[in-house]
Amino acid sequence: MSLPVLVGISGASGAIYGVECLRMLNEMKIPVQLIVSELGVQTLAIELDMTVNDLRQYAEDVHSNKDLAAAVASGSYRTRGMIVAPCSIKTLSGIANSYSGNLLIRAADVMLKERRPLVLMIRETPLHKGHLELMTKAADLGAVIHPPMPAFYNKPTTIDEIVRHNVGRALDQLGIEHDLISRWPG
Repeated sequence: MSLPVLVGISGASGAIYGVECLRMLNEMKIPVQLIVSELGVQTLAIELDMTVNDLRQYAEDVHSNKDLAAAVASGSYRTRGMIVAPCSIKTLSGIANSYSGNLLIRAADVMLKERRPLVLMIRETPLHKGHLELMTKAADLGAVIHPPMPAFYNKPTTIDEIVRHNVGRALDQLGIEHDLISRWPG
């Protein structure tokens, strides 16, 4: 059996990135463990008219963000890595400062201490120096800073195509082989 990918959805705008990540992993039949922060629950409702229950179909387990005793809070629970999509600055701050006050941040901290891939799809703009310093600190700890930036060489015609391409590139950072996006042909 394939190791699961841990997906975290924080409260930043861009909940569609987390949902599309779940959908793509599901297409590839890769197991998923899901954590949605409390503000992530609100953002899902505001932006997509979705609830966490709508996402259960894509995950083996959906963990409460308050459950610091969940299996994914331990380094002995093996995963392929973790994507936080979207990653709020609040979540980034917790990760960069090793402040594991909730399960999403604790699971990200586990990825760093176990040297597993951690991809942070930072969603904030404009950025001030404090945000940039947090990103640098997280990168120095081993996280991949992967803000969703649209690529236009694939000539996207819909927002869904832009989102899917960004998520596909994030999955690349976990070393997951796929052909779900258009690649630069050269």
